[in-house]
Amino acid sequence: MYSSNSTYDQKYSGPPAPLSSNNPPFRAQPRTQQEGPWSTGLCGCFDDLPNCCITCWCPCFTFGQIAEIVDEGATTCGASGAIYALIAAVTGCACCYSCTYRKKLRNQYMLQESPCGDCLVHCFCEQCALCQEYRELTNRGFDLNKGWKGNLQRQNYGIGMATAPVFEGGMSK
Repeated sequence: MYSSNSTYDQKYSGPPAPLSSNNPPFRAQPRTQQEGPWSTGLCGCFDDLPNCCITCWCPCFTFGQIAEIVDEGATTCGASGAIYALIAAVTGCACCYSCTYRKKLRNQYMLQESPCGDCLVHCFCEQCALCQEYRELTNRGFDLNKGWKGNLQRQNYGIGMATAPVFEGGMSK
């Protein structure tokens, strides 16, 4: 009956919903603005040397951490890393699987598809792409070593501590 103005609805919709496992604190909210740049460049691997080394020798580990956060805990780090390793062992082209997660990450955070398409970035610079995605999530407040549930608990713990404790009853003799 009435048309909805989505910009108006987003701007004046009231306070945000309370945090719960169904409304994760780190979830990217849909925006109507243009895509923005990545927080670090594709070749900034040495900005995080420990992650660079791990990704160089065992990219399945870094991919598993990224996939768990991007999937919001729907898949575990171990399961995603194992699938990545299996695809790499059988086909030698795990980049076909990992590029789908780059696209999901870009869509969640409205990031530009740069320097070229997601599949090309992963096919020619697999380790650099994984390091960039790891740094992006880290710069957005995630601790990828804790996984999705650990990040949720950390966020909920910090908010829960902001309220004063409630004491029942009054004074007693």
